[in-house]
Amino acid sequence: MSDGSRRDHWIGFDLGGTKMLAQVYDADLKPIGRERKRTKASAGIDSGLDRIVESIRDAVEDAGIDPGRLAGIGIGCPGPVDMEGGLLLNPPNLGWSRVPIGERLAEEFSVPVRVLNDVDAGLYAEYRYGAAKDTRCAIGVFPGTGIGGGCIYKGEILHGSHCTCMEIGHIQIMPEGPLCGCGRRGCLEAVASRLAIAANAAKAAYRGEAPHLNDAAGTDISSIRSGVLSAAIEADDKTVRDIVREAARHIGIAVAGVIHILSPDVVVLGGGLVEAMPDLFIDQVSRSARKRVMSAFKDTFEVVRSQLEDDAVTKGAAAWAQHKIPQPDATVADAVGV
Repeated sequence: MSDGSRRDHWIGFDLGGTKMLAQVYDADLKPIGRERKRTKASAGIDSGLDRIVESIRDAVEDAGIDPGRLAGIGIGCPGPVDMEGGLLLNPPNLGWSRVPIGERLAEEFSVPVRVLNDVDAGLYAEYRYGAAKDTRCAIGVFPGTGIGGGCIYKGEILHGSHCTCMEIGHIQIMPEGPLCGCGRRGCLEAVASRLAIAANAAKAAYRGEAPHLNDAAGTDISSIRSGVLSAAIEADDKTVRDIVREAARHIGIAVAGVIHILSPDVVVLGGGLVEAMPDLFIDQVSRSARKRVMSAFKDTFEVVRSQLEDDAVTKGAAAWAQHKIPQPDATVADAVGV
């Protein structure tokens, strides 16, 4: 195979509840092309898969390379996935079920595909290049529309035989708490995600307890984004600050439980909320977790901020594909599997 036709480029894809991002990486995993679109999950699975394919094609065009240069695709997806079967199972915030995403992309692009959870992908990038580099065990907690979790243990993604794990957002915090998108009550996600925070902040604005937030976004939950919350706190909306702190405290409670199970070196916090209010989240999650762990664990871990931010999932997905696909000219028959 000549240099002009080498398969030495990789796709990293971040499938989110509201947006999707495709990035093309060269052999050294440097980004050279990208495309971002809205997910539009309500349009259905077929439409969603078409948009994913279209985004990848547009990213390849933006990179200025022939599709034949692609060696593989890594795609980070919200919620549990079957890594061996290449299936997106039942993401709570998409409304899809058992989507054969690996098979579809392998057929479209004639390259192997690796499907993984999006926080696993982001955390793998942090393990290779960022805040969790060279650690033995790292867990990630990424609060956003939902709350995703991941674990890297000795350089590999921790997962079950049929399904990914570390769904920290669905640890039950309040047995009789608010309804979660997964259908259960009192999950961490139902009380500490950006959506949950925005709902409580909207109530505060309606009651006149958050005047700066009310001026900026009113009571429209969809307008109360991470940056708006941060600005309201900076403007001294004390009730908004208390709401965010309470959410971070709940995250720390869940983190403490995971620390007792896995004893990680680091807990990496990422996502839009953390990026907008890093000091608040790092401080509150760390305090809450340390207050609840056994004394033997108090000084064994650090709570740190993600270093890679927006590109973490795409870079981690591409790096995972590069790590797990044995040959750059692997066939479509190798499309799925860990």
